[in-house]
Amino acid sequence: MILSAQIKEGQSGRPWLVFLHGFSGDRREWQPIGASFCEHPQMYIDLPGHGGSSGIHVNGFEDTALLIRQTLAHYGVREFFLIGYSLGGRIAMFTACKGLVGLKGLIVEGGHPGLQDQEAKEQRRLSDQAWAKRFRSEPLPKVFTDWYQQPVFSSLTQKERSALIALRSRNNGETLAAMLESTSLSAQPDLRQELKNRTFAFHYLCGEKDAKFRALAKELCSDVRVIENAGHNAHRENPEAVAEALANILRS
Repeated sequence: MILSAQIKEGQSGRPWLVFLHGFSGDRREWQPIGASFCEHPQMYIDLPGHGGSSGIHVNGFEDTALLIRQTLAHYGVREFFLIGYSLGGRIAMFTACKGLVGLKGLIVEGGHPGLQDQEAKEQRRLSDQAWAKRFRSEPLPKVFTDWYQQPVFSSLTQKERSALIALRSRNNGETLAAMLESTSLSAQPDLRQELKNRTFAFHYLCGEKDAKFRALAKELCSDVRVIENAGHNAHRENPEAVAEALANILRS
């Protein structure tokens, strides 16, 4: 089995750019950024429960990582940068730490390495269960209206928030709920030590207004690129700056 993905051809010999979207996004999420890198072959993956992969269910991070490896192999992706936002960033970190032949670099935007405290894990498990119940039982516009009131999204303007609510409400609530439960932060192992012992290049992007993830970034990575005039969803709030940061990483 492989995940649904969109391929864009590039110049022979250039490493691939493989993009993973965030929760409730899909393959389109990173494409405005990828448009600046036409010389690179690109892969935009729909994660389980999302987009063209909405019918695929996973039991956790190991299942998801296996699907990503199988998808890369299916398309003959041999040398690549793995780029992920939020949920996609967490999955990218997990998959990279478990071994990816051909990985030239890991680039994460707003991805959490994992909770360390058991009480925090239990609180997150209960929170994600409550959100999953709502995704299954309530109209998505209502759920996403509340979802985007969470502190991590506080930098959004009302116009930006309304646009995201409309966009994300096109999803399937049942499959979103299943993926939220399967890849809850409460179920994710703490990746700090594995990231510290990594053998691949690691770069972290975060919005200047995203205080929580700026602090996490400094803890995790020596190469942190702070994106001005942006919060948690930096590639949407300031795509030009994210594209510039990515270009600098690819030239380094």
